[in-house]
Amino acid sequence: MSDKTPETSVAAGNLPAGDRSTAFSLDVEERSIGDSVQGWVGKLRTGDPGALPSVLGLVVLALIFMQVSDRFLTQYNIGNIPGQGAYIAIIGLGLVFVLLLGEIDLSAGTAGGTCGAIAALAVSSGKLHGSLPGLLYWCLVIGLLLAIALAVWLKAWSAAVVVAIGWVLVVTNLTQHLFLGLIAAVCIGAAIGVLNGYLVAKVGIPSFVVTLALFLAWQGVTQFVLSGQPIQTANYDQWSNLAYGNLSVVWSWIFTIVVVGGFVAYTVVTAVSARRRNLAHDSLNLVLMRGGALTVVAIALTVFFTQDRGLNGASRRGIPEPAVIAIVLMILCTFALSKTTWGRHLYATGGNAEAARRAGIDVVHIKVTAFVLCSAFGALGGIMLASSQSSASLDLGSGNVLLFSVAAAVIGGTSLFGGRGKPRDAIIGALVIAIIPNGLSLKPSINPQWQSVITGVVLLLAAAIDAVSRRRAARS
Repeated sequence: MSDKTPETSVAAGNLPAGDRSTAFSLDVEERSIGDSVQGWVGKLRTGDPGALPSVLGLVVLALIFMQVSDRFLTQYNIGNIPGQGAYIAIIGLGLVFVLLLGEIDLSAGTAGGTCGAIAALAVSSGKLHGSLPGLLYWCLVIGLLLAIALAVWLKAWSAAVVVAIGWVLVVTNLTQHLFLGLIAAVCIGAAIGVLNGYLVAKVGIPSFVVTLALFLAWQGVTQFVLSGQPIQTANYDQWSNLAYGNLSVVWSWIFTIVVVGGFVAYTVVTAVSARRRNLAHDSLNLVLMRGGALTVVAIALTVFFTQDRGLNGASRRGIPEPAVIAIVLMILCTFALSKTTWGRHLYATGGNAEAARRAGIDVVHIKVTAFVLCSAFGALGGIMLASSQSSASLDLGSGNVLLFSVAAAVIGGTSLFGGRGKPRDAIIGALVIAIIPNGLSLKPSINPQWQSVITGVVLLLAAAIDAVSRRRAARS
């Protein structure tokens, strides 16, 4: 917008007050709708496509499956997709934090499966002490204490508090209550993240090696926890609702109004506040246009989901609860990454860890907390998966769960090389991953092996786009 060199910008400090505003026009510019479009096009040209490829892929897959079966766009089928892909989105959200650092956590799926299995055992048996085989209970209790001490030593205070809550719930046997048992499972996941972060950030073992080893280890631990027998979760309505529940019609509209109204209010206040302080800001027209577009989409989806989509006389209305959980967590993660010092330090570390360290950022702390969040989200994903499968099975969280979750984040636009990505990427990517088996299942004549083939091709295309965009960005 300005042709001034750094020297002339510095020299502007000696200009009269009337001329300084012109010299520093970049600091007070108002971005119009046209400027926003030009900026988006500029990002595409310099190799930053964002979520565009995944959105286009979502549209293409939807068009293909519309031709495969006329049942694809029915209210019943669309209403099932959130429950089928929520666990992928949740685990993918956690993986975004680690991928932003250029690291990987291959154990998120199986660690989440172990946490889900522990929660199922605690709730079904009424106690963990005596239900966990052998010395596993005491290993859990002591392991949580060690994780607390390790978190304190690494100055990961929030992680230490979360793990301490889990330890209290376990030793006081409060895990027999469903809600508290699920919270304890997430806290145990956070403890696993402390271990992962310590081994990667402090000991220096490559994250691929650490998490691959634990990927295998947690599979065995899950089978020890379950003693070779799956535990049903469908008997617990609150747990089952995590995958199959729906908000009431009234609460669906309240949720939509709160989310959309909160976004519009926040963006308007932010723009007005920045304008008053003579800072760069979006014009009111741009803010209202974004808010209007979101409002239209949100209202359309809410109207769609509040229609009766049940079968055989069974009424089913309202926004699916798994979609609500994923959206709320995405909003929280977005705020953490974009509006906090910790989030800015995470992006800086992912862009260049050595430069971040020299700038005074505690790189070890950033990495540890990222792994803690990843494993905690993995635990929640394991709980969601147990709800989707109606049981804590012996292979809970293993198989393709982790691969699909990584694919969701990458397909959505998160870079494997670190430094670029947003929480929304996991949500969009999870929709792509969930739509593939959903659409194929509507046509029994199509071989189910095509699911793996199509998913692999889509992931390869996403990785190729990421690599090419990185190369173009380096040249520009």
